[in-house]
This record gives sequence, C-alpha cells and structure tokens, in this order.
Amino acid sequence: MRLVVTFKDRVGIAQEILAQMARRHLSVVNVEVDMSHVYIDAPDLHEPDFPDTRNALFGVAGVVAVEAIDMLPGMRQRLHLEALLAAMADPVLAVDAGGLLVNTNPAATPLADSSRRAGGAVTLHQLLDDPALADELLRQGFRVPAREITVRGKPFLLDVRPIHDPAHGADAPPAGGLITLHAPQRIGERLHALQHPDDHGFDAILGSSTALRAVKERAVRMAGTDSPLMLLGETGTGKELIALACHQASGRHEAPFLALNCAALPESLAESELFGYAPGAFSGAQRGGKPGLLEMADGGTVFLDEVGEMSPYLQAKLLRFLNDGRFRRVGGSRETQVDVRIISATHRNLERMVAEGDFREDLYYRLNVLTLHVPPLRERRDDIPLLAQHFIRRACTQSGRPPVRLSGAALDKLTASDWPGNVRQLQNVIFRAVTMQDRALIDAEDVDLAGAAGPSDDALQPEQITDWAGAIDEFERMLLTRLYPHYPSSRRLASRLNTSHTMIANKLRKHRIRRSP
Repeated sequence: MRLVVTFKDRVGIAQEILAQMARRHLSVVNVEVDMSHVYIDAPDLHEPDFPDTRNALFGVAGVVAVEAIDMLPGMRQRLHLEALLAAMADPVLAVDAGGLLVNTNPAATPLADSSRRAGGAVTLHQLLDDPALADELLRQGFRVPAREITVRGKPFLLDVRPIHDPAHGADAPPAGGLITLHAPQRIGERLHALQHPDDHGFDAILGSSTALRAVKERAVRMAGTDSPLMLLGETGTGKELIALACHQASGRHEAPFLALNCAALPESLAESELFGYAPGAFSGAQRGGKPGLLEMADGGTVFLDEVGEMSPYLQAKLLRFLNDGRFRRVGGSRETQVDVRIISATHRNLERMVAEGDFREDLYYRLNVLTLHVPPLRERRDDIPLLAQHFIRRACTQSGRPPVRLSGAALDKLTASDWPGNVRQLQNVIFRAVTMQDRALIDAEDVDLAGAAGPSDDALQPEQITDWAGAIDEFERMLLTRLYPHYPSSRRLASRLNTSHTMIANKLRKHRIRRSP
C-alpha cells in the first residue's frame, strides 16, 4: 500500500513516522517528504493490516491524518512527464553542461542508440554529424539560433534552449541544454495546419449545379490514387480548393498538403522553394540550408499551381523527380528520396505550348496521367446565389458589420454576368459591395462589375489610327500599360494573356513600359 501521513511540522517527526513502520517490520521502498506530509510506499502493507498501522502512526505526536493513496506525487509526476515526452513526435534530448546525454524521449531513442558506443554514454559530439556545432553549443551555453543540421545523415531543424538551475537563476551558467529536432515533414505538417485550419474536403466546395456535381464525382474517384493529377480551368475557378479536397479524400490526408504558385516566383526562388537548398548554396541563404516543399510534404501532396509558367530548367528537374522520386537540393550533392503525390494546375493550353516548344512533351505526359476540367462560373450559374451568400457572411464577419442580404435585382445582376475572373472575382465584388455601403440590403447599383469589363471600345481614338500596323502597336501599348500594374512581371502578364512570357518581355521593352517604382 501507499500512504500519505499529514502532520504538524516539528523536528524529527518524519523519522518517528518511519520508525513506526520499521517496528511493524514493514519494508519501505520509497519515501517523499514535504512541509506537512510524508508519502510512503510500503509494498508489504496490505488492506487488512491498514487499521492497526494507522492507529500506530496516530501515536506519533503531531500526526493529524493517515490515508491510503494510489501513487506517490513524485511517481505521478514522472509518469505524466514520460507520457508528455512520448506524445512528442519530434526527438527531444537533454544534455548536461559537459555535453553528456542525460535523457531522451522515445522519438529520439533511435538517434541516441545509433550514436552509443561500447561505454554506454552518448556525448553531443557523437550525436551530431558536425563536431564544430557541438563545440559551439557548449561554448555559447546552448544559446544559438535555429538552423538546419544533419543527425545520422538525416536533416533536422535544430531548436536548443539552455537549462538553468532554479536555485542559481537565469544569469548563472546553464546546467545543460534541451535540444529539439524538427524533421522536415513535421515542419510541413505545421505549415499545413496553419494554412488550412478549417479544411472540410469536398464539403468546402460550394455548389450543387450539374457541372459542379460532375466535377466532384470525378474528383472523388481520382482522389484515391497516387497518380499525378492535372487540373485544367480558368483563373479563379477554385483549382487549389479541389486539389486540397482530393488530398483530404486520399490515403495521404494525415500528411501535409503544400502548394507552390509557379507564376508568382522567379526561377531561382521557385527552385529553392520546391527543392530546398544546401548550406552555402547562395549569398543570403539561411545558415545550415533549408528543406523544400517536397521534403516537408513527404508522404503527402504538393500542388503546383500555374505549372505552365515553370521555366525549362525547372521542368527538367521536376521530370527527374517524377521519374524516381529523387532530387538534389540547390547547391547540394546528396540525393533525397520522398514519397509525394503531384497535383498540378494551369489555365494555359499545354498541348499548344508543347507544340510550340514552350513546355516539355515528356513532362506534360507525366503530369497529365489524370485530368480534371474545372468549369468556369458562367457554366455553373446556378451556384452563384449560394456562393454569394457565403461570401456575404464572410465579408460581414471580416468587416465587423451586421448581416446583410441581396435584393432580387442585385442577384439577377450577379447571375447575368459572365465572370471572367470566376469565383475569385465574385468574392471580390461581394466584399466591395458589403464594405462600401451601410444599408442592410445590397441593391443592383451597389454591385460594381467594373472589374469584369475589358478595355473600353473607344480606348483607341480614330485620330490615332494611321495604318494597320500602327493601330496594332497602339492597341498593344494601351493594353500592356493597363494590365502591367496588376501583373507586374512578364510571366504573370503572359499568364493573364495566355501567351509566352518571352513575347510579353519583348513587347514591354518595345513600348518602354516599366514597373512603377
């Protein structure tokens, strides 16, 4: 049995309590004492003998209570600590001031065991692949910035904190350090959780039109495979939402879903984001290197949006990865293998790009194993009322105003529009209508569809037209001048106009159109 004896504090009372246990020939295997309690673990004491033992303990002057308990406080604390450490998926290691490994959680046990030598002890120098880093940790008192390291050839993000003795305070030299190692996939899981906190799979795709139901039915069937999936459709149709739903409906749903917009980044940055980079790969790189999306999404899905904007060099590197699942970081020599499903999306005509030599034919067929066409909003007008109500609720929440509703005329106006920007444009129009007026009813005049209009018919004045070539040049100049501030790179503008970025770059130079400072 285990007992707690409550007493009035005085000198020697704990020894007298234990002496009573000894007189009754009861073995005591553990004792914990605080200011007013003695906790005793006596395995030889059984329930029938407890009343006599309790009476004997009450014979000690100052004892006020004797009760049976299930566990000593120290044992309970150790049990909870072990459960807490076991629940941590990241390896956690505690070392003393000299760099000797003191304790680990179960996730770190394989790393510690692989570093253990015949003597049994593990030092920081044995654990880390970089002896200079171990020296730096000890020299800096376990105060170093987070960085990527390798342990037994595997990359981890190092997070280290000094351990201080409470009796000496935080200004005293540390008594050791607590080292946490975050694997790239664990970082990816955190990114996924931050980017998609309220994901509900296909239920998040609003609409019940015939066209959308057909897309959902095909997507559900495609979600269960690991083959590459290509989503085709205009900008703003919700291709990433469908890609995320396919991930959530697949066997990879517990692993990360990470996305890269190939049109939003220059080639060098897109490469390092996707494949990561090794230490010292380029000037300004994070010390120790950085894992890319492919490493962080290991076991999950990587979504490549606007894959048609990917440079020829990146196309070749992606094709290499799709062939065998292996890649090298930027500036690295070590090959990494991961298990990742690729879902790509584009609004470009890739078949035409292949024919024109702007996209690799072999990559096209590797990405286009499964194909899903996402319909534009004008082909699913029945979904506009439901989407509009959803965006109204969201806009009211974001702007902190009471709920509003659409008039019949406003809804008719929304339904009649062709929506070249699709669902994204509808969301923006609704947000503008909700925030720019204070009435509880949104009427037709509150719905500004100006963003749906193209260049005005009279943008090119008759007196400017001298010949056919001049008219073409003037129209090009006006069109590029109008669109370039909204798509401030040749790739993004080429994507908007569904043409090659080389042609757009040449036209921008020809008309001397530059990005505003």
